[in-house]
Amino acid sequence: MSAIVILLIASISVSAIFLAAFIWSVRSGQMDDDFSPPQRILFDNPVNPPSNNNQQ
Repeated sequence: MSAIVILLIASISVSAIFLAAFIWSVRSGQMDDDFSPPQRILFDNPVNPPSNNNQQ
């Protein structure tokens, strides 16, 4: 029975830490950018020309 109590306290503590981290990230603006991820897929990455490393 004591193992269940210890595990219950540990799981509630861990979930409280994750909840606090989530609330902190929302309040600090980490989740504000909802425009650029869908737009980023529309643009291609610039293609670099192949380099000639074999020429001396």
